[in-house]
Amino acid sequence: MDIYQFEKVAGKKITRFGSDFNMAKIVDAQGSIHIGMMFLGENGLIGEHEAVVPQLFLVIQGEGWVYGAGKERMKITAGEAAFWHKGESHSSGTESGLTALVIESDALDPQAIMAKLKIKE
Repeated sequence: MDIYQFEKVAGKKITRFGSDFNMAKIVDAQGSIHIGMMFLGENGLIGEHEAVVPQLFLVIQGEGWVYGAGKERMKITAGEAAFWHKGESHSSGTESGLTALVIESDALDPQAIMAKLKIKE
């Protein structure tokens, strides 16, 4: 499991077309891709399971914990993302609640874009 940062400071200032915002590029993927939102309430849990395809779990709001193959819980907060490799057993949960964007795809490789943003391994 790898942990990445995707906060505003990791992004790029966009001013084209009169725009005024920062964008943190997350991933380039080709082929089939699934994107979803997960909403975990108080004491929410995503039970341990194997990643069917590579999976990126981006915490948008709140905080919680994640673990991968080593089964060591690591704290994760808004602005951080966990990446699990295909076949990697993993779980996540929260005491206070969290919202996460989840991206799943065989072609998913956040390392190609987010390598400089890696904060934990």
